[in-house]
Amino acid sequence: MSSSPAAITNSSIFILTGFPGLDQYYPWFSIPFSSVYALVFLGNSMVLHVIRTEPSLHQPMFYFLALLAVTDLCMGLSTVQTVLGILWGFGNKINLDTCIAQTYFVHGLSCTESGVLLAMAFDRFTAICNPLRYTSILTSSRITHFMVTILMRSALSILPVIIRLKFFHYCRPHILSHSFCLHQDLLRLACSDTRFNNLYALVLVICTLLLDAVLIIISYVFILHTVLAIASQEERIKSLQTCVSHICAVLVFYIPIIGLTMVHRFGKHLSPLVHVLMGNIYILFPPLMNPIIYSVKTQQIRNRMGKWFSLKRS
Repeated sequence: MSSSPAAITNSSIFILTGFPGLDQYYPWFSIPFSSVYALVFLGNSMVLHVIRTEPSLHQPMFYFLALLAVTDLCMGLSTVQTVLGILWGFGNKINLDTCIAQTYFVHGLSCTESGVLLAMAFDRFTAICNPLRYTSILTSSRITHFMVTILMRSALSILPVIIRLKFFHYCRPHILSHSFCLHQDLLRLACSDTRFNNLYALVLVICTLLLDAVLIIISYVFILHTVLAIASQEERIKSLQTCVSHICAVLVFYIPIIGLTMVHRFGKHLSPLVHVLMGNIYILFPPLMNPIIYSVKTQQIRNRMGKWFSLKRS
């Protein structure tokens, strides 16, 4: 690194971290990372295309799935430049304004994904626990309201802490822990009073990610209670199978978030490689796995893709 610590501290430029000590392997690392990003864009675009072109998929669950795919696409787009930029040798520097913008999108999209997973849990709860009123409860206008609420919550709730990042004094060496920007990473470098940001961020996580997770768990408690009351074992299995994709998507989303939070809170003495690895899993694992999960586990999407590829071959 050619820049001195003093120069880095006094500038508005921040240094992104790739894989510390493994710079010589970056050309090799770029191959799997580029492949993962390609699969993220291809997989989620394919899910969106199938939902748009298949009339039988114009249902509430698949509208929420389409929003989930759009969220995953945006997460990939918001981080691909910095992550692959480091591995391809284009540079590891980012200015403060760009870093703050990336922070806004990464955290906002995480909040959006959490909200979409909650909406999908409500969809499964309604379909299984109240099937006769499913179409009257999840109308097109109500689905639109759900989606707008999810997007507005994500876009507006994090603005107070994001705006304050612009006015902080960053007196510590501007070296970030990941190949992309995060709110807690910038706070670590600030010498200003960050108590509001720390408290607001904690409350926000409790009121969004944690509350969403609790409501998802509650919805599945009711679903399980309803399913166990069904007399036929075959019907019980059939009902539970409609929830498998969503359960997998919830685990794929929340496990990396919990892992990254634990590393940031209690892993200060861990190797920087652990921080980098958990950060990359956090931004790439859900967008990569969601289209795979829904393509494999959802019969309508699987059948539509099967027809599509058979037509291509013929």
